[in-house]
Amino acid sequence: MKRSTLEQVSIFFTVLFLFTLYLPLVSANNGYFSKLKPEPVNYAAQLQHGSTGERDDENLRERTEALYETMHLEQMGLSKSTFEYAMKGFDHLLQNGKFKNESIISIADLSLPSTEKRLFVIDLSQAKVLFNTYVAHGVNSGTVMAREFSNQPSSYKSSLGFYETLSTYMGGHGYSLKLEGLEKGINDNANRRAIVMHAAAYVNEALIKSQGFIGRSWGCPALPEKLYKPIINTIKGGTCLFIYGEDKSYLSQSKLINT
Repeated sequence: MKRSTLEQVSIFFTVLFLFTLYLPLVSANNGYFSKLKPEPVNYAAQLQHGSTGERDDENLRERTEALYETMHLEQMGLSKSTFEYAMKGFDHLLQNGKFKNESIISIADLSLPSTEKRLFVIDLSQAKVLFNTYVAHGVNSGTVMAREFSNQPSSYKSSLGFYETLSTYMGGHGYSLKLEGLEKGINDNANRRAIVMHAAAYVNEALIKSQGFIGRSWGCPALPEKLYKPIINTIKGGTCLFIYGEDKSYLSQSKLINT
């Protein structure tokens, strides 16, 4: 056998031997790295600050910013300041024992025009936007933009602030969701005003194309007919709803976002 042939055979068996030794290490490493796959982060649980009940505003800001970026909320149209207000008030209410379901928060951002999808239903435990759709404001709050707000009965205006979702019922608008206003003097007349979440035929894109804005309610955050049932079923029974609008009075009076 020629020398070159012997060298080739020697190299072949050397490579084969080394591969035999390396194979178990590759399998072991694959098993190890598979265990390092990140688990879903439960952001709702991270909002709890322990048994002392003390707030950590710096950590809250960091978690809020991380959530905002993770869910790409800026690209979806929700401003960072609105989300920060929502999370600050939500955190405060959690510290005071509110909400049976601490993973879900809904934000109706009425600082956006009604032509935009301004309702965001978020699962904090999965850092995921479950629904992003249209929502109506009160007929006396404005046309395209909601600019005036009220807590008074028969005002037909939207009320800003934090709400807790309650039970469902069958009413004049069909399947509807009761809401409890949590801010005294700002939205605590929600029950007296019959402010609920329900479906409305006037919340649709066809009206945007024909008249430049969706229809308006008597103050209720009305939803599109195609989505109201899954949304109501997702957020019913003790979750947080935050209705926000550009209103200096609310920003100065709300204790939940000024604590």
